[in-house]
Amino acid sequence: MLELLIIILFIAVIISLFSSFVFLLKDVDSPSKRALYALGIRVSCATLLLGTIFYGLYSGELGSHAPWDKRLTREQVQQLHSKADQENGAKPDL
Repeated sequence: MLELLIIILFIAVIISLFSSFVFLLKDVDSPSKRALYALGIRVSCATLLLGTIFYGLYSGELGSHAPWDKRLTREQVQQLHSKADQENGAKPDL
């Protein structure tokens, strides 16, 4: 559901971008503020889009599945720390 909302907001930003470009070309000499209103709509949609993405990442509904973004378990992190301590010659805390 969240992905659909993100797609809809992205399409709204693109539509507003192109409509603003058309208004800018058509209203060269007229005092019309259609391009300015389209800019306001685009900024509002982009703000909602970023807020939706941040909410999805924060709530865990969205996540990264990139190969370089692997999640380590607590045991793996402890093994890495103990291995680094052994290599550096650090004494364990008592």
